[in-house]
Amino acid sequence: MDTNNEPIQNQDQNSDIDGFSNERLISDHEYDGIQELDNDMPPWWKYLFYITIILAIVYFLGVHVFGFIDHQNEKYEKEMANAKLSVSELDIINAKTAVVLKDEGSLADGKETFDKICSVCHGKFGEGLIGPNFTDEYWIHGGSMEDLFTVVIEGVPAKGMISYKTQLSGEKIQNALSYILNLQETDPPNQKAAEGELWIAPEEEISSEADSLENVGDEEAVESTTE
Repeated sequence: MDTNNEPIQNQDQNSDIDGFSNERLISDHEYDGIQELDNDMPPWWKYLFYITIILAIVYFLGVHVFGFIDHQNEKYEKEMANAKLSVSELDIINAKTAVVLKDEGSLADGKETFDKICSVCHGKFGEGLIGPNFTDEYWIHGGSMEDLFTVVIEGVPAKGMISYKTQLSGEKIQNALSYILNLQETDPPNQKAAEGELWIAPEEEISSEADSLENVGDEEAVESTTE
């Protein structure tokens, strides 16, 4: 009998027993009359703790020993290099150097940008919604590539259009504008009324002036012949 009672006596000496749950209480761990049960930690918590230790070891070896994980300074330098590359690319293709492209690859890339960003305000086919119609010959801020590139870079805050200088590269802007300018005279349904002024390209202006001078010369020649 004494042998059987010994574990119970030892247990009573080392810890208290909760009278309600009949479970062990942590000795000398009482606050305001509240004692804490001496429960083991849940297995999932211990496994999670082990996993964090393993990850810490892998991270240490990857960063400081074998180098297969980039250090935060290296990540920063790579991101800065990519940012500088984007800026330099934008400087190469800008409002002064951008041209209207006709190749399928550039137009397909421009259409992707148009569908993702521009169509929200200008319509799926460029017919105009909140923003103006892209398929007619009227432009609010000018219809040249330089004019349009400047609008994209600077935005039109008064009309709710943000600047895309930091969101799109020069190449992306050039391709998107090339696609937009190729929408001219496509005549989609539900077109928005024309806004702005009729845009005549400088080449067309020179051609028109030459035709006018030629017509005036022909008229003078006819008059002198009849006299």
